[in-house]
Order: sequence, then structure tokens, then C-alpha cells
Amino acid sequence: MKILRTPESRFSNIKDFPYTPNYTVIKTHDDSDLRIHHIDEGPKDGPILLVMHGQPVWSYLYSRMIPYLTDAGIRVIAPDLPGYGKSDKPAAREDYSYQRQVDWMNDWLKTNDFNNLIFFGQDWGGLIGLRVIADQSDRFLKVAMGNTGLPYNPNVSEEVIDKIKAFRKSDIKLNPISMQKEIRKMDGKNISDDDSPSHPALSFMYWQKLCWDTEDLPIGFMMSSMMEKNSRIKFFIYFIFLRLGLRKLFPLKTNLDIAYEAPFPNPSYKMGPRAMPSHVPMIPDQSLEAQRKAREFYKNWNKPFLSVFAGDDPVTNGAEKDVLRMCPTAKSSPNIGGGHFFQWTRAKKLSNILIDFIKD
Repeated sequence: MKILRTPESRFSNIKDFPYTPNYTVIKTHDDSDLRIHHIDEGPKDGPILLVMHGQPVWSYLYSRMIPYLTDAGIRVIAPDLPGYGKSDKPAAREDYSYQRQVDWMNDWLKTNDFNNLIFFGQDWGGLIGLRVIADQSDRFLKVAMGNTGLPYNPNVSEEVIDKIKAFRKSDIKLNPISMQKEIRKMDGKNISDDDSPSHPALSFMYWQKLCWDTEDLPIGFMMSSMMEKNSRIKFFIYFIFLRLGLRKLFPLKTNLDIAYEAPFPNPSYKMGPRAMPSHVPMIPDQSLEAQRKAREFYKNWNKPFLSVFAGDDPVTNGAEKDVLRMCPTAKSSPNIGGGHFFQWTRAKKLSNILIDFIKD
């Protein structure tokens, strides 16, 4: 397996991320060394909160929450998933199967031997983390999750599947504007619903195709656009630079833009963010049986489980119903807003909810 490693110098200009790096080396299926980064902040004798990020971000997403959590006496452990942040980055598309990512984080957890954990995951942090919990449940005391789920879609019609596969292979050219227009159509649809003419996978496929077809995915600007208040003028200026192939010369980069481009010295490092959306099991794939078993596990989960969603994220607004159906003992916290990446936009509110959940 070819594995890339981001030079530490790429992170020297990151604002408000003063945390000491910790590295764990695990073995991959072909005996390659894969180095996974995590930060470990707060009192060593405090309750331990393990937080996992999603695509296409890294542990920097939690940098606004960490001070609130540690001030409350909580120890925070935040890994970077392989392919992101300061962790190593497998270089091939096929390296990023759902199962391999679960295996990597299972091995990371076993190697560090973390126990008595409270978990919070969002986006792919939930998809991967919930599977890890099902595999190593004795290590976890409580589970919280938001803007994520554990999709299981065995009954999608061949017609929908064929449409999605044909669309992915098509020569249709997408841009962030055309993609967002379609993604908004997912709003309120359950990602684990049975087949329907407007199955959410028919909208999500636009995000999947944009990510895969865009070799140099503009991660920094996309995250800045989602987490910060950028003017329409700035967005359209950027779009002009993008169309002219001059994205790297864009003069109005923010600290967020810089932070989310830092892990990727060149496009070859972006295989994880490009490949992973296509592995979200919106339609039946090789992860189907593992998803079924994990969902069976949560039917019998008898420890605290908290569902906390933004409520204004079109990608996951319909997922909470499925989460509550999956885990009958789950409790739902009121929606807090903030969009998909509410760890950044609602850092204090989300932190307080998790602090109450941990200390209750």
C-alpha cells in the first residue's frame, strides 16, 4: 500500500490549535505501517470523551469545543481519521473501503488501550465510530452522536441503483453551486428509508460525484463557506478563480481555509476526502451485512445513548428518526442549529450538552 505523510511544517501556520501531537502506528492488511494522529487534552483523571470527525475535515474541527470541555474537567481525545489531518494518507481509492476504515480505528483503539470512554461522532466519525463501539463495546460507557447515522438500505430498487451508477460514470460536470442545489433536496428524507421515487441517494450522488471527479477538491474554501459567513461577492470571486484554474492564487483565504488545506500538500493527498463519500452505504454494497449486524447490536444497547442534531442540515435532517429507531433507548436532545459542522458553529452549546450528558 502506498502511504503519504504530510510534513509537520504544513501545520505551522494553523491558528488556535496549540495541541501536542500523539502518534500511533498500526499495521494494515498488507503489513504496511499506518501512522494515526490524535490529540489528548484535559485532566488525565477526568472522564474521557472520544470525539471523531468526518469528511473532509480533521480534529481541528473540535478546537473551539476543547477549551469548554477541558475547563469542565473532561479529558478529550480527538484522532484524525486516516486520510485526514496529521494522520497518514493511503494513496489509492480502493484503500478507503468502509470496512478498512473501521479496522484501522479498531486497531488504533486497541493499541492505545483506551477504556471507560464516552463517545461523540459526527458525519463519518459516526459511521466509523458506531461500528467500532459495536466491535469493542466494553470500552465504552456512553454514546452520543449528531449529524450522522448508521445507514442500512437493503431494499433500494434496481431502478434507483442503476440511475446512481450511471450518474457517477457520466460526463456531467458539477461545481459547488450545482451540487448544493441538489443536496438541499435531501432535507428531511430518512437516509435509511425503503425505496421511493425521491430516495435521498439520488441527491447525495451529486456530492459523491463532485468529490470524486474533482482531483484537487477545494476543501479549504468549501469548509470556510459552510462554517463562516462569507459574502456572495467573495463566493463568486472565488468561483471565477476556480473556473480559470487559479484557485491557489485566491487572495481572500481565511484561517479556516488555510487549516483545512494544510493536510494536503498536493492533490495526491486528497484521495480520502474524494473517495469516502462513495462509500456511504446509501445503496446496498459490500458493507450491507456489517451494517445489519451493527444495527442489531444497538437494538440491545442498554447504556446511555444521546442523539443531538443540528436540525438545519439538509444532508442529515432525516437521519435522526432512523437513529432513534435503531436504538430504542436513545434520548433526543433538542436541535441546536449550526448546520452540518455544528462542532464549530455551535461549539459552546454542543459542549454544554455533552458536559451535561457526561456528568449526569
